[in-house]
Amino acid sequence: MLDKKVTLNTLRAKKGKEKIVAITAYDALMARIFDGEVDVILVGDSLKMSFGGESETLRASLDEMIYHTKAVCAGAKHSFILGDMPFGTYATKKMALKNALKYYKECSVDALKIEVDSTKLDIVKALCSEGIAVMAHIGLKPQFMRFEGGFKVKGKNELEENELIESAIAMQEAGVFGILCEGIKANVAQKITQAVKVPTIGIGAGVHCDGQILVWSDAFGFFDAFKPKFVRQYCDGKSVLKEAVRNYANDVKNAAFPNESESY
Repeated sequence: MLDKKVTLNTLRAKKGKEKIVAITAYDALMARIFDGEVDVILVGDSLKMSFGGESETLRASLDEMIYHTKAVCAGAKHSFILGDMPFGTYATKKMALKNALKYYKECSVDALKIEVDSTKLDIVKALCSEGIAVMAHIGLKPQFMRFEGGFKVKGKNELEENELIESAIAMQEAGVFGILCEGIKANVAQKITQAVKVPTIGIGAGVHCDGQILVWSDAFGFFDAFKPKFVRQYCDGKSVLKEAVRNYANDVKNAAFPNESESY
C-alpha cells in the first residue's frame, strides 16, 4: 500500500529498477479500491467498451473523459492519475492545446495520454511546452481501429520494428514522460524499453516493459464479450457478483430481508 502520492519523479525513478503497476478505473468507487495498491490509474477511453457496452473507443467525448476523471481523482489520493485524450480532440496542434488545457484545468489529472506516431511530434512538443505531462501511446492504437480494419499487432517485420523504435525515441526527445506500448511483439517492446530513458508501460507487449497495465474489468472477470490473449484473469468477478445478487433477490422474495436488526 502506497503511503505517499505517486508523481512523475516516482515513475521516472522506477525505470529499470522496479516494475510500474497500472490499472484502469472510471469512477470513484473503483478508484478508492485501487488507490495505493497500484502506481498508476488510467481513466481510459476504454470506458466506452467496458463501461458503455460499445464495440470501440471512438465515441468517447472530452466532456465524458473529464467527468470520469473527476470521479477517479475524487476517489484516489495516492496513485498517479492518467487521463486519455479521446479520438478527434487532438487532430491539430491548436485543437490539442485547447482540449488538453481544458482537461487539465477542469480536473486534477496528473498527465494525459495520446495515441501517436512520428507524424504527431509537433502536437506532443506543443503540449509539453505548455507544461502538460504527456504519455505517448504507440503500437496498436485502438482509436485507429476503423482505419486499420481491426486490432493489429505491431512489430511483426523489420520495417515496423524500426518505425516503432524511432518513434519512441522521437517521442522521448519531444518531451513525453513515458510511453505506453500496446499490442507490440515482445522482443520489439524490449528493444523500445532499452532504447529510451523514460519508463514504458506495456499491454500485450511482453514482460520486458518497465510496467504493465490491464483494463480492470478484464483482469477481474467482469467483461466476457471477448478475452484478448494478453489478459490474465485474477478472479471471476462476474460470477461472484451474480451469486450475491441472486442471494439478495432470494432474501427479498422470501421476506428474509430486512430482519429485525436491519429495521428501525
